[in-house]
Amino acid sequence: MNKMEDQRNFFIFSTADWDNPFWTNKQHTASRLAKRGHKVFYIESLGLRQPTLKAQDLSRILRRLKSFFKGARQVQENVWVYSPIVIPLHRYKFVRILNKVLLKGILLFYKRKFKLNDPIAWTYNPMVLELMESLSPSKKVYHSVDDLSASPGIDSQALKEEEARLLKKMDVVFCTSKNLYNHCSKIAGKEKTHYFSNVVDYEHFSKAKTDLAQPKELKNIPHPRLGFVGALSSYKVDFDLIKQVADERPDWHWILIGKVGEGQPETTIEDLQHRPNIHLLGPKDYKDLPQYIKYFDVCTIPCPKNDYTDSMFPMKFYEFMATEKPIIAKNIDSLSDVTHAHFSYSKDSDFIEGVESILSKKSHDIIVWQELVKENTWETRLNKMFKVLQS
Repeated sequence: MNKMEDQRNFFIFSTADWDNPFWTNKQHTASRLAKRGHKVFYIESLGLRQPTLKAQDLSRILRRLKSFFKGARQVQENVWVYSPIVIPLHRYKFVRILNKVLLKGILLFYKRKFKLNDPIAWTYNPMVLELMESLSPSKKVYHSVDDLSASPGIDSQALKEEEARLLKKMDVVFCTSKNLYNHCSKIAGKEKTHYFSNVVDYEHFSKAKTDLAQPKELKNIPHPRLGFVGALSSYKVDFDLIKQVADERPDWHWILIGKVGEGQPETTIEDLQHRPNIHLLGPKDYKDLPQYIKYFDVCTIPCPKNDYTDSMFPMKFYEFMATEKPIIAKNIDSLSDVTHAHFSYSKDSDFIEGVESILSKKSHDIIVWQELVKENTWETRLNKMFKVLQS
């Protein structure tokens, strides 16, 4: 534990399940708080999106049922994970009220069982204000990391209304992009709202600079290789760009690592599967990602321009940077301050030109990158957050 921190108890309301292979802010924050000696009760996603009858959603429902009947489970020292069962019809107010009434009693039970007194209630889900208040928290924190109202399948109006109510009651608001900061500060007030971009597990991703063996799946894929790691969903990834580049430059090979349809089960990839220079490898264990990225020639962030991406700061940006591989990314607002550390493109034609430029140079300013990435690690960000919480 940081010498300046007293041991605290945290209830974290997540929008992601603990076992998701691609850890984001939610799991990293919980895990690192626990490693500092704090106790964390992690509540998995309450299902903001109405599920479909797709196999992916049905499989997740079955996993959730199994986890629910096991109760809260300890996943590491000081971290307990609870998988709630809720009625996924959030557009109906009476259903939201019923879900909260049922969950309140369960959370209060675990609060007593694990002696999580005087907790800090920390949420990524903007629809849990009453649940937070039922815990009698010492502080209420909203960590805004995405414009959830722009996600597919979300009741946008209901979410915006609930988020506005929540923002007015928060003690502290953290935002990972400037657009999110501008939005939240208008409601919560600038004195309570703080901008901290997404960061990186530097110790983990910098392993790509070491002598790691090439994964077998990559050995028969020619160079140059354009790599992407993350959720393969059409609101997050510009599949049209990938197809166009694959057709125009058949000698370039795309390596796409991630789960297809994460957060958007209707995503289809048939057009990608039929191209010989697009390689869909599926999701990989978090621990193995540096081993794959090490053998990319160019790391890509090919996101489309939409309401969701306008407010996101891609976690993979600093993760890629920690590997010291060159990066090309869409010119989204959140990356405008770091254009000196990657190639930014606006038009599809600029993407091909950017990759050609990267491949011809074969080098970039490693010293600048090292300084930038080491300023943006989980530890440095948590230190800054605790200063805010203690002020």
